[in-house]
Amino acid sequence: MTMKAIVAARPGEADVLTLVDRPIPKPGDGEVLIKIAAAGVNRVDVLQRLGRYTPPAGTTDIIGVEAAGHIADLGPGASRYKVGDAVCCLLIGGGYAGFCVAPEGQVLPVPQDLTMIQAAGLPETFITTWTALFDHGRLMPGESVLIHGGSSGIGTTAIMLARMWGAKQIYATAGSAEKCNACERLGATRGINYRTEDFVAVVKDMTGGRGVDVILDMVAADYVPRNISLLADDGRLVFVGRQGALVDSPINPTPIMFRRLIITGLSLRGQTIARKSRIARAVEQNTWPWLATGAIAPVIDRVYHLAQAADAHRRLESSYHIGKLILEVPG
Repeated sequence: MTMKAIVAARPGEADVLTLVDRPIPKPGDGEVLIKIAAAGVNRVDVLQRLGRYTPPAGTTDIIGVEAAGHIADLGPGASRYKVGDAVCCLLIGGGYAGFCVAPEGQVLPVPQDLTMIQAAGLPETFITTWTALFDHGRLMPGESVLIHGGSSGIGTTAIMLARMWGAKQIYATAGSAEKCNACERLGATRGINYRTEDFVAVVKDMTGGRGVDVILDMVAADYVPRNISLLADDGRLVFVGRQGALVDSPINPTPIMFRRLIITGLSLRGQTIARKSRIARAVEQNTWPWLATGAIAPVIDRVYHLAQAADAHRRLESSYHIGKLILEVPG
């Protein structure tokens, strides 16, 4: 039996995304087969399409690292779920398709009352954000945080999780007044329009020169020294992406040493199944109750048909979106 799937025919612009027929995969040991209802669209998908990101060896060429749907089959040793259960999952690839296989540990139940569209925007974003803010960034209640790209899928999630965790001050950069307002509605203390304002000056002014305890950065490039200047003593800078151009930007080690700063980063895709499964359980335990009660909800910008994947990629690359872009997979 076959299914519809999206692949990049060759590296290039969004038009290279092609709808193809592929065999329905079979779950292996500890895996489940999921009939996909919707898939999240992420920056890593765009980088893969452009040929700027090489997936781990053995990864399917079907694009997509998160999806939501229903359990269709169980591989040997998979026992948590039963056929028909509503789930969402973190994938190494294969999300833009009718079916996918996933290690059972990376599969999460769909929170109560959430739609499949909403659930498809959870796994990659929530797992990445949780790891960045709380594992690497060690954000504590009462601390302050600066979130770059505050209107993105990761940014909107980070604002909500920081608020629910008890962060005292939450600053978020974004590229328009509309996006800054959206960040503030989600719980940011102040949205900062990086096109018209100097985020360093704004944050220093609002913190009395102290700076912030944690910075979540998906830009890098020339933001690096500016971020370091904004960290309070014992502050943590966490990189979750690099949208800025590569630049030669020597880092002065003096403030890092004398103010005991920590600079770190993460990428989930190449980590072991065991590690990703442990993170998924922590995310489920700590954030799923907030989703189930409606205290937070994923921010969905637009929904596209699977065959419109190119349009979804164009919107993601335009940066006009606020929140997540989702592909709906026909039944």
